[in-house]
Amino acid sequence: MAKKIKMKTPLVEMDGDEMTRILWKWIKEILLEPYVDLNCEYYDLGLKNRNETNDQVTFDSAEATKKYGVAVKCATITPNAARMPEYNLKEMWKSPNGTIRAILDGTVFRTPIIVKGISPYIPTWTKPITIARHAYGDVYKNTEIQVNKDSKAELVVTDKEGNETRELIYDFSDSDGIVQGIHNKNESIAGFARACLNYGLDLKQDVWFATKDTISKKYDHRFKDIFQEIYDKEYKERYEAAGIEYFYTLIDDAVARVIRSNGGYIWACKNYDGDVMSDMVSTAYGSLAMMTSVLVSPDGIYEYEAAHGTVQRHYYKYLKGEETSTNSVATIFAWSGALRKRGELDETPDLVDFANKLEQATIQTIEDGVMTGDLYLLSSLENKTKVDSKTFLKEIGKRLDTLVNS
Repeated sequence: MAKKIKMKTPLVEMDGDEMTRILWKWIKEILLEPYVDLNCEYYDLGLKNRNETNDQVTFDSAEATKKYGVAVKCATITPNAARMPEYNLKEMWKSPNGTIRAILDGTVFRTPIIVKGISPYIPTWTKPITIARHAYGDVYKNTEIQVNKDSKAELVVTDKEGNETRELIYDFSDSDGIVQGIHNKNESIAGFARACLNYGLDLKQDVWFATKDTISKKYDHRFKDIFQEIYDKEYKERYEAAGIEYFYTLIDDAVARVIRSNGGYIWACKNYDGDVMSDMVSTAYGSLAMMTSVLVSPDGIYEYEAAHGTVQRHYYKYLKGEETSTNSVATIFAWSGALRKRGELDETPDLVDFANKLEQATIQTIEDGVMTGDLYLLSSLENKTKVDSKTFLKEIGKRLDTLVNS
């Protein structure tokens, strides 16, 4: 057994809920702790502890991430009404992801993990497409009003001196209706642009951005202008030196281009577009459980997690002592991504090498035909075996051990 790899700077570890919390523990025991002397600042973001701390633990974990620069997060429950009595909650706590995202001013990047035997539904997609979603504003922070017939709806802005600017939205003289007000901030759009353009440099990939500025001549056009201004002033020379490009087009043209493309780029989307397109892309590549997710702030702070939820159905089976076959790949890649970034920032090549080998062992296991139930149904490999959750991790461990000690 090789000597354990030392970590110079702590990694912020955010534990989570349900089946992913069980997988989290097993991943550490089977795949990480035998090889890495983990240096983690631990925060329990399980719903029980969030409730006991009045959600303070979520805020503390985000501040720790700002301090240390890299975090890895387990999937967590965002409670609904049904969870209130189940966990005896004091209140319906907000999404930890939303809280952390707001504190870090981050952009979410989601990338599919491609393995042999699981073919995308779009045959030309031979390389992954990373969706970058602006996670602020638009319909997610909207204001809506139902309007009665013979009413008039106006957009009103009042400046600090009390002066009003008014624009007619619609005169509802002919019908009842509905109006919606949405907003965004130049500061947030600029942060989004920088996060996307930095990530493009990180991955050495082109960045595409698309809105509908021909129709939304002020709102969407503002996004377009801010992106272009920041690219021209801060990134153009670096992009040209790296041999990559920033590309703008209309959202409908972008969709057509994406479908015809081979992948291998970052597609930056406004909040709603990114919400929809990330699900479309993950499904088209095969499985949400094979999708990485990293939150990147404009000033270079990283938080890695799986793109999926807590796998509640499998957790209830696990509690009954029943066997589960839960896909842990995205959670493994959250750890590998965080360890790689920690190694890069700390200039610890052994840690970077380990992270790469962990991913290699995971992919090799699936391509050898050993996989969880969801992948078994998708895989076109002739010789394949469905295994339970823990056996899958042990099989990865065997291959990892060979790679590490070879």
